[in-house]
Amino acid sequence: MRSADVNRETSETSIRIELGLDGAGRSEVATGIGFFDHMLQAFAKHGLFDLKVEARGDLHVDQHHLLEDTGIVLGEAFSQALGGRAGIARAGFFVFPMDEAVAFVTVDVCGRSLLHFEADFTNRTVGDLEVALLREFFFGFSQGLKCVVHVTMPYGENDHHKAEAIFKAFGKAMKTAVTVDKRAAGEIPSTKGTL
Repeated sequence: MRSADVNRETSETSIRIELGLDGAGRSEVATGIGFFDHMLQAFAKHGLFDLKVEARGDLHVDQHHLLEDTGIVLGEAFSQALGGRAGIARAGFFVFPMDEAVAFVTVDVCGRSLLHFEADFTNRTVGDLEVALLREFFFGFSQGLKCVVHVTMPYGENDHHKAEAIFKAFGKAMKTAVTVDKRAAGEIPSTKGTL
């Protein structure tokens, strides 16, 4: 099984993530932010990743450091679990509808970091999560994995549905990107021969 165990300790956060890429979607998530836990659980369920997240941070300041650092560590866990990346599909995308909202997420595990995030929320928070900081989570993930991530929310009304559509699409897109194609076994998915 392709797996990883990554720990990151700073003066602002303490984060440990265990990840299994070829799992069943089981998750144990504790970040101190209930709605963020829910989103990471949805990501794991729809990506079929086994995921354990233990995260503590300076939430008395705000949620920025915790969300960004969790993204970084999750990206690093994917990087570690993927190893040399031979045979993977590399790119993935998914369009996920959540009632009246729809989210588009595309990823390219290409060795370059870039985030395009285009999603507007009506309220400052959904549950206890500051939704403007979702951009920081995805930015951290793109940095940790060295991948390109595009998140687009063309329409929607309910902020809960918008956020959930994003994370479910993210899980499905990553599932596609990390899938190994037997026809490409041992091959690096790039004409350059390296990522």
